[in-house]
Amino acid sequence: MLVLRMALSLPIYAGLLIWLYFQSDVTKKLNNSIVVKIFLLGFFGYYLASLLDLMSLELISAQLERLGLFTYPFMVAILGYLFFNEIITKRIVVSLIITYAGLYVVVGHELKITGEGVIQGTLLVLGSALSFAFYVLFSKKHIRNLGSQLFTCIAMISSCVFGLVHGIVTIDINMLSVSQVAWLWLILLVVLSTVIPSFMMVEAIDRIGPTQTGVVGMLGPVFTIALAIQLLNEPFTIWLLTGAVLMMIGVWILMAENKS
Repeated sequence: MLVLRMALSLPIYAGLLIWLYFQSDVTKKLNNSIVVKIFLLGFFGYYLASLLDLMSLELISAQLERLGLFTYPFMVAILGYLFFNEIITKRIVVSLIITYAGLYVVVGHELKITGEGVIQGTLLVLGSALSFAFYVLFSKKHIRNLGSQLFTCIAMISSCVFGLVHGIVTIDINMLSVSQVAWLWLILLVVLSTVIPSFMMVEAIDRIGPTQTGVVGMLGPVFTIALAIQLLNEPFTIWLLTGAVLMMIGVWILMAENKS
């Protein structure tokens, strides 16, 4: 899925990059060093994060996956402390404890239901969150200098290239069999869940900053839980509700800390 998603996305981003190259003077700011840095960010932010995220979905529910991925703001805070000496306040520590307590509740409940693979799946999605946090933290400067559209095109082309290399190494194309219905879902995944959101999120970070973007992003797990229950028939219990509420409260406290 990852490889086909990247393969179908690549021509779109390449076409947009060519259009931007002739439409904007910002491209004059590009040099080999900046392109290499953005390519590395694309590796972490979209290729590696997407790969780990999709691998986790083979082992855990969509609800737990989305809640686990939702912990990335704390990863940003920790990375900011390690790389930029940003202060970790008591309020951040409290919000971290509340959020991971909520994740613990959800993981514990899912262990009782499905058992096998939950711990591994949770670690994979937390790895995805860490990879995405690295991308968010180190991309802000380049987004500000180049603009969200140009940055997104280069970063996503990078992730597509890494995805195609991954496919060449791991997939036997001759054994690949995709139905017409699956192609339809892949195209929708590319357009509605890859290309459009990638531009919208980076533009949001550019316009209102990562803090406010994260606050709005709190709706993501809510939508995912509702859709998982409705479309995938995943169970919804009081334990899941408790864990989700704790995690959202924790992230809200973190966002309030950053905003102040």
